[in-house]
Amino acid sequence: MKHLKSIIIGAGMAGMLFTACTKDEPKLTVSGLDPAAFDTIIGNLNVQLFTLKNSNGMEVCVTNYGGRVVSLVVPDKDGKPTDVVLGFDNIAQYADTLNTPSDYGSSVGRYANRINQGKITVDGKEYQLRQNDRHGEIAHCLHGGGNTGWMHKVWEVVESNDSVLKLSLISPDGDNGFPGEVKATVTYAVLPNNTLDIQWDATTDKETIVNMTNHNYYNLNGDFSQPGMDMVLYVNADNFTPSDATYMTTGEIRSVEGTPMDFRTPAVIAEKMDTNYVYIKNATGYDHNWCLNTYSREKGGDDTVVCASLYSPKTGIFMEMFTNEPGVQVYTGNFQGVGPDAQIARKHGVKYPKHVSVCLESQKYPDSPNKKEWVQPTLKPGETYHSHAAYKFSVK
Repeated sequence: MKHLKSIIIGAGMAGMLFTACTKDEPKLTVSGLDPAAFDTIIGNLNVQLFTLKNSNGMEVCVTNYGGRVVSLVVPDKDGKPTDVVLGFDNIAQYADTLNTPSDYGSSVGRYANRINQGKITVDGKEYQLRQNDRHGEIAHCLHGGGNTGWMHKVWEVVESNDSVLKLSLISPDGDNGFPGEVKATVTYAVLPNNTLDIQWDATTDKETIVNMTNHNYYNLNGDFSQPGMDMVLYVNADNFTPSDATYMTTGEIRSVEGTPMDFRTPAVIAEKMDTNYVYIKNATGYDHNWCLNTYSREKGGDDTVVCASLYSPKTGIFMEMFTNEPGVQVYTGNFQGVGPDAQIARKHGVKYPKHVSVCLESQKYPDSPNKKEWVQPTLKPGETYHSHAAYKFSVK
């Protein structure tokens, strides 16, 4: 915004009044973002940056482009405001799917994670989905189609105040091959106890599948220039779902006992990451689904019990996760800082290294539509899909 400033010039121009036009300094968020860098129009729809906060120093910035969390600030053990999620500091890089493709902080849909070769059968009919995740001759559907999925759509703002942002999206029948018109919402809320609470809801006019998640990349150290595998991870799960060399689940459910997948006792990630273990070797890190102990077929998911946690000994920031979903995907940023990606400057000009962060994505198990013995993501007309995940921050 510009304002007019009147100044009197002396010397040979005494008594003459000039009106100069000066530009105000941008008002930045606590995380250092300039909201003006997100103010644009994409596909005739307005895009903005929204700031949610509480009285304890927590701030969450969200753009309605992809329903993405751009920054998440919480106090560290010394009270210093610390941004703990990866991302960009402008809408141009988020929207540039050719040069800077990303799922940073996004609301993923219609189906989070992978579907084997993009093939599903719904209500007796076969559908071919967009195959955007290629591994040699095999290509899967990942995150609803990736660059043409919900993470790259402009969501409509339904509700916005200091602590709550509700966004909505209409996905047409045939969107990336999925059947049915789906009306979806995501609601972000910053709670007084320093919790980022996320609720997803959806309805359909035709039987389909829905499996939504949030894709924040967490680095609780607050230093995105360095790997984050010194963080301490806990996962409340006795089992995980092995995957093959194309990252596709095999259909097996295997015990974590005696393997590097056992985080039932909190452990430093780097000390558990045995790269000789076939599943970690295939993924060059963790990129796997854990079967949460907080979920049962009889009772569903208990989102009052911690399903996972992450801790930084450097900053003292401790994050606890809760969800009603049966699984959580733990991903250690294995594709960050690899090849050309290493040269991309992101938020505040920082270039991210490999294993810089940890994603904790609530979900149905990957490829569940093709593994009928697992919890199904089926949504029918008259039903409402509801998913919940919460991330509570404290220091210790």
